[in-house]
Amino acid sequence: MASIRRTLSPLYQDRSYHIGVASAQAHKLFSTNNNSGKYSSLTSTSAVSAAFVYIRRKGFRRSFYRCMIFFILGLLLGVFPSGHVDNEINKHDFSFEMKPPHVNVQLDTKGNFALSAVSLGVEKTTPQLDRLSRFDYVERKQVIVITPTYNRALQAYFLNRLGQVLRLVQPPLLWIVVEMTSESAETAEILRKTGVMYRHLVCVNKNNTNVKDRGVHQRNAGLEHIERHRLDGIVYFADDDNVYSLELFESLRNISRFGTWPVAMLAQSKNKAILEGPVCNASQVIGWHTNEKSKKLRRFHVDMSGFAFNSTILWDPRRWKRPFSNPIRQLDTVKEGFQETTFIEQVVEDESQMESVPPSCSRILNWHLHLDAHGLVYPRGWLLQKNLEVVQLIR
Repeated sequence: MASIRRTLSPLYQDRSYHIGVASAQAHKLFSTNNNSGKYSSLTSTSAVSAAFVYIRRKGFRRSFYRCMIFFILGLLLGVFPSGHVDNEINKHDFSFEMKPPHVNVQLDTKGNFALSAVSLGVEKTTPQLDRLSRFDYVERKQVIVITPTYNRALQAYFLNRLGQVLRLVQPPLLWIVVEMTSESAETAEILRKTGVMYRHLVCVNKNNTNVKDRGVHQRNAGLEHIERHRLDGIVYFADDDNVYSLELFESLRNISRFGTWPVAMLAQSKNKAILEGPVCNASQVIGWHTNEKSKKLRRFHVDMSGFAFNSTILWDPRRWKRPFSNPIRQLDTVKEGFQETTFIEQVVEDESQMESVPPSCSRILNWHLHLDAHGLVYPRGWLLQKNLEVVQLIR
C-alpha cells in the first residue's frame, strides 16, 4: 500500500504553534477512514480553515457562558438591592391608595343577585396640588390708586401715612404717584421704603404759571398712563392729605363700573364737619347730600375721594357702549369744586349706572380734614444739618 506523506506548506510552518492542536483535531476529523481516499486530497489549506471554524465555535461557547454568568449576577443584584431607598420621599411624591371596590348587591324581581357597577378606588395625590392647597388663593381685582403730591412741610408725613395704609391692602395694588415738573429725591426715597408696588410719574406742563389746580393735571397724567398701558383694575383718586380706612380699599374690588360713597370733610374754617355724598337705597343711588350751599348747582355732589371706576372705561369704550371715544380727563377750565361732577359726567350717564359702597351708604370710610400747614419751612432732604442743642432745665 502506497503511503502518502502530508507536509505542511512552508508558508504556515512558522505559525504551527498557533493552530497545532486545531490541525491535529481537524486532521483526525477529516481522515477517519484511512482506507477510503475520499479526503486524501485535502491540502494543508483545508486543514487550516477547518481549524479556524473549530476555534470560532469554541470562542462562541465561551462568550455565551460568560454572558449567562453576568446575567445571573445582575438578576441577583436586582432582586436584592444594596442601595438605600428613601421610602418617605417616594410616598410623599406619588402615593397610590388602593381601596377595595364598592359592590352594591341587590335582588332583582326574579330573586337573582344583581351587581351594580364596580370601580377600583385608586386615588393619586400629587405633592404640587397638596402644596398649592395650603395657600388660600383668591382672585382679586387690581386697585389703581392715583395720588398727586408736591413739596410742602407735611408731605413726608402724608405720604408715609398713606403708604402704610396701602401696604396693608391685599394685592394686587398699584400706587401711581404724580409730581409736578420734576421728580424729587425725597419723594422717591419715601416710595421705595413703603414696600408698595408703585410708579413715580412727572406731570410736565409748559404753562405752569397758568395752572389753576395742579392736582387736575397730575391726575390727568395718571389717567393717561393707565390708558396708554391699558391697565386693568379699579381707579381711585386718593390725595395724600386725606385719611382712609383699610375697609375702603377692600370694598373697591366689588365695583363693577362706577362706585360712590359719602365722605366726611372738615370745613375750611375747621369749626364744623360736612357730609357730602350719595343717598342710597340698598345698592342703588337715589340722590345726593351736601352741606355747602355754594355747590348745590352741581349735578353730582361728591368729593374727589368719594368715587372709583373701572379702568377699562378709559381705553375700551365699546365694552361700555360709550357714545363718544374722546379721552376721559378732568377739566381745568371749570370753576373750583366742579371738577368732580364734570369728570363723572364723562364716565356714567346717570345714577342708574352707579353702585353704592358699602350697601346703603351706611358707613364713612374716608375723611378729608384739610390739615395742611402753609408757609412752614421743612429741612432739605428731611435731614438735620446741625445737631440740636441740649436744653438744660433750671431748678
